[in-house]
Amino acid sequence: MASIYVTRKIPTAGITLLEEAGHDVVVSAKDGVLTKEELLQALGEKEYDAVLSLLTDSVDGEVFDAAASAKIFANYAVGFNNIDLDAAKERGITITNTPGVLTDTVAEYAFSLMLAVTKRIAEGDRFTRKGEYEGWAPELLLGSDMKGKTLGILGAGRIGSGVAVRAQKGLGMKVIYYDIKENEDLEKEIECTFRASVEEVLKEADVVSVHVPLLDSTHHLINAERLAMMKPSAYLINTSRGPVIDEAALVEALKNGVIRGAGLDVFENEPRLAAGLSSLENVVITPHIASASDETREKMATIAAQNIIDFLAGKKPENAVA
Repeated sequence: MASIYVTRKIPTAGITLLEEAGHDVVVSAKDGVLTKEELLQALGEKEYDAVLSLLTDSVDGEVFDAAASAKIFANYAVGFNNIDLDAAKERGITITNTPGVLTDTVAEYAFSLMLAVTKRIAEGDRFTRKGEYEGWAPELLLGSDMKGKTLGILGAGRIGSGVAVRAQKGLGMKVIYYDIKENEDLEKEIECTFRASVEEVLKEADVVSVHVPLLDSTHHLINAERLAMMKPSAYLINTSRGPVIDEAALVEALKNGVIRGAGLDVFENEPRLAAGLSSLENVVITPHIASASDETREKMATIAAQNIIDFLAGKKPENAVA
């Protein structure tokens, strides 16, 4: 029997899977993000063979050393930019993630954000709840139609492709995209056009949806200079990682009409928002819930658990990233 530490409560399916495999599971009693000090203290309370971490945990060499007996950290997330992979490799620690499972869920959510901001749904909801609705009016909360408009995808991986397919097949939008290489599978599925640079997409698109990983090369990929390249009538959607966008620059762009609106599920300094963002009416902001469906979060839990079970059984986990 191995000992496993879980840094925060997750759907019970994952815990049950670990326990049915004969392992002892300790789940953090704090239903919230552990501070670095709390995490170090928890890991030092006993010898653990594995750790199931969350994307809100900052896992570095100090954390690995606090759990010196744990040779696998299974991240309950697709991304793993919260983990120091070099430090893990130095210590011979395996890192896994939960890829693929949330593709459709996040693609649906990004699509929903696009409709919410272009149709001013959240704004209309607030307007109505405040008692300001006095009857139908011909120019009340005018939004934008999407049929025939151009959707620009930055990052045409699984999720970006999913948004593109939904936009073209569901709304009749034109699709252009940028990625480090052309996506032949996407081009076979729908009519779309590759663009050789981020700038080309920004200049042409009526809606830009961001789906890139957080890397040094993508930090502030969307900055003041690039926001100025977009159409004044354009919208920006982000369900990838917050620091991909310079949030302060976006606030200024939204205030000054550089672009018409934005839909954000992630933020540069979560859970804090850039000054002035929450007071803007032309942005829809949600609390990092793009993958928050019952089905997806449960699947993520079972995948993370299975990665640990396979590793402890001497097998290579299917989703090892380091």
